[in-house]
Amino acid sequence: MMDGMVDVVRTQAEADALEIPPLLIVDRAEEFLDASGIGTGPLHWHRIGGGQSNVSFRIRRKGADVVLRRGPRPPLPPSTHDMVREARIQHVLAPLGVPVPKILAVCADPNVLGVPFYVMKFLDGVVVTDSIPAHLDAPAQRRATGEAAADMLVRLHSVDISHGAVADIGRPDGYLQRQVKRFAGLWELGATRPLPRVGELAEWLEANRPDTQRTALIHGDYRIGNLMFAKSGPARIQAVLDWEMATLGDPLADLGYLTATYAQAGSPGTFMELTSVTAQPGYPTRDELALRYNQHYGLDLSALPWYQVLALWKAAIFSEAIYTRWQRGERDDGGQGLGAVLEQGVPQLLEVAMGFAGRMP
Repeated sequence: MMDGMVDVVRTQAEADALEIPPLLIVDRAEEFLDASGIGTGPLHWHRIGGGQSNVSFRIRRKGADVVLRRGPRPPLPPSTHDMVREARIQHVLAPLGVPVPKILAVCADPNVLGVPFYVMKFLDGVVVTDSIPAHLDAPAQRRATGEAAADMLVRLHSVDISHGAVADIGRPDGYLQRQVKRFAGLWELGATRPLPRVGELAEWLEANRPDTQRTALIHGDYRIGNLMFAKSGPARIQAVLDWEMATLGDPLADLGYLTATYAQAGSPGTFMELTSVTAQPGYPTRDELALRYNQHYGLDLSALPWYQVLALWKAAIFSEAIYTRWQRGERDDGGQGLGAVLEQGVPQLLEVAMGFAGRMP
C-alpha cells in the first residue's frame, strides 16, 4: 500500500485527515444503511476479490448480509464506473429472468463515500479464478463449467430488447463504430507512454469492421470470473456479476471478449486471463465455446477475430489508464505488484491482439 493510502476508516474525521481518500468510511456506511432500513447495529466488513477498477465490500450487521459496490477513487475517466446506472440495469434485468444480485439501495450522493455506490444482497456462491472448487473439479464438471458460461451468454443474448425499460439501456445502431471511437478517445486522454500498437490496431479495427448480424443485450465484461456458481452440485450459474459495461449492441462483442480472455493451454497468456484454471485439461477450448454458443444462432463467425482484437485493445487502453493512475500515486497495487504487471502486461496484450488480427480471413 502506498504511503498515506488507507482503504477503510471509522469516521469522516479520519477520512478528512488523509491525503488520499479511503474506499470505505464505516460511520457513513452505517448511517446510509440505517436510513435505508438495512440491518441494525455496528457493521463488520471485508473486501471481496481483488478487482482493480470497481471495489466491493461484504458488510454484515444484525439482520443484514450485503455487498457494497463502489467505483475506485476519483478522478475517474469520463463515462466510467457509473454505479447508479449499473444498479438500474440490474433492476431492469431481474424481472426478465436474468440472474442478477438483488439491489437493495442506491446512493447517488458522492458526499457519502466520495463516489456513488449501491448495496445488494450477498449471494453465497463461488467464483472460479485461479483454483478449482472441489465440486467442479471432475473432468465432466470442468467441461460443464465452460459450457455453462457459453449457455448463459446465449440466455443473456436472447432477452427481448424491443420494448420496455431494457430498450433504453443503450443504442444498438452504430455500436461497433462508437466503441472504436470512444476508446481511441480514452487513449488520448490517459496515455503517458508511446505504444504505437494502439494506433495501429485502431486503424485495423476501423478498416476491417464487420457488419453487425443481430443486436442484443450485451454484458461488456463477460468472462467466467464474473459468473457466480452454486457452492455444491453440478456446474450451475446462480448470478452474473459486474454490469457496469452493459448496453445494447453486437452480441459477438461479448463472445469475442469471453474467448479472447479465456485461458487456454498453448496460447500466450495475458494478465486478462483472470480464470487461469481453464488452461488445465478438461475445460472446453475457445473454439468449442464459440461453437456451443453459435449452435443457438447460426451466425457467421469468420469475423470473430475482429471482436477478439477489439476486446484486448479496449482492455489495454483501460489498463493503461490504471497504470497511469498508479504512476501518479492515485492508487495502490493492493500488494499484487499491479504496476509491474501492467508495465509489461499492456504492451504484451497489444501484441496478442495483433496475433488475433492475423487470424482474420
